[in-house]
Amino acid sequence: MTPQTLEEAVALTQKFTSRPSNEELLRLYGLYKQATEGDNEEERPGGFDFKAAAKYNAWLTLKGKSKEDADLAYRELVSELAGKYM
Repeated sequence: MTPQTLEEAVALTQKFTSRPSNEELLRLYGLYKQATEGDNEEERPGGFDFKAAAKYNAWLTLKGKSKEDADLAYRELVSELAGKYM
């Protein structure tokens, strides 16, 4: 069952008993940022901060997706992951 709100979905991720893959975590991050802030207008991280660059890119790939669509996609992804990690 898909969580009804973004807040419920975030709370559900805190109940996962094991850690999702890095790819899944980046998808969650990008969708969350798109749902809460909209398009990524931040400066690209520089140098060798690979974690920040991966997060930046995960969010950037969602450019143009509405906050509402990102919210729904985030909640659906959390529901899917809950089946694997709870």
